[in-house]
Amino acid sequence: MSILFTPTRLGTLDVANRFVRSATGEGMCEADGAVTAALVDVYRALAVGGTGLIVTGHSFVRADGKAGAGMTGVHSDAMLPGLSALVGAVHETSAKVVCQLNHAGRQTQPEAIGGATPVAPSAVTNPANCVTPRELEAEEIEPLIEAYVDAAERCRRAGFDGVQLHCAHGYLMSEFISPHTNRRDDEWGGSVAARARFPLEVLRRIRSRLGREFPVLVKLNAEDFIAGGLILEESCAIGGLLEAEGIDAIEISAGMAETVERIMRKDITTEEQEAYFLPYARAFRQHVSVPLLCVAGLRSLAVMEQVVEGGAADMVSLCRPLIREPDLPAKFAAGSSRRATCISCNQCVRGPGKRLGCALDQTVA
Repeated sequence: MSILFTPTRLGTLDVANRFVRSATGEGMCEADGAVTAALVDVYRALAVGGTGLIVTGHSFVRADGKAGAGMTGVHSDAMLPGLSALVGAVHETSAKVVCQLNHAGRQTQPEAIGGATPVAPSAVTNPANCVTPRELEAEEIEPLIEAYVDAAERCRRAGFDGVQLHCAHGYLMSEFISPHTNRRDDEWGGSVAARARFPLEVLRRIRSRLGREFPVLVKLNAEDFIAGGLILEESCAIGGLLEAEGIDAIEISAGMAETVERIMRKDITTEEQEAYFLPYARAFRQHVSVPLLCVAGLRSLAVMEQVVEGGAADMVSLCRPLIREPDLPAKFAAGSSRRATCISCNQCVRGPGKRLGCALDQTVA
């Protein structure tokens, strides 16, 4: 049996296999962030399709942190019925589901928050829309931390198996840890430890309120791919700080708004082009002992097996292939060894406020 179909454990969370659906913003919710029936169907298909651990699309913890229209909300108890329906659909199978908690920071779309100016650690312009955010006052940071903790508690009430903190891709947590977007000279900026204070404090508060048994994962940038941005040495150190505070697993990614083309590389046609963030996982393995999730460019069963068998990561995390083939793990389990049919054209990810979907013919054998 392939190692990909052996069970694993992330903290207290038992997962039936090594396949992860990496968080993928679907843009399918109501204007207020409420889950729709169509979104529930997406998660049901992923669960039935054999993915062991499903991470939801990024979900805003506070109304002023929406990346765009259609983003899932976990900011209010009014969201609970839809969130519970989503969890229920996944739990019809053996799959587990964790909710990715996010605030978009400077990458918040002003039109999604009534034209207001986005907030961020520092007033560094977002090149994607040329909007300059307002720098958070020190006294505004505490309520933001509590918004994450409240959202985590809300997720537990909805039945989620855990949460994942989004500390990558240039959103708020990622902005705090990056020297490119965090230019503060107070206790929230400067050294690596000070820049990591925000995600660390969120983790501590979640642990204090919900206990050690509730699984908390993190998606963490290894690098920003920007001059003056986060580098691998710093990120590995932050991974160690998170482990010391009780993080249960780390999914390793990279990049932000300025470098999106390096997050989602196009034209992946050979095995040699796959798993392009694997070197980061190998580097992290030298600094942390918690389970690692390897993401980016995975298309072939053989490459996925090599990632886990080689010890660099404990699980393989897929995004684009599961948009096209939500049943890809089940196909592998049934004996298929062909590559995923995703052609890495990136037409599925259509930008903030636009619905996710494969641009190709959806009939896949």
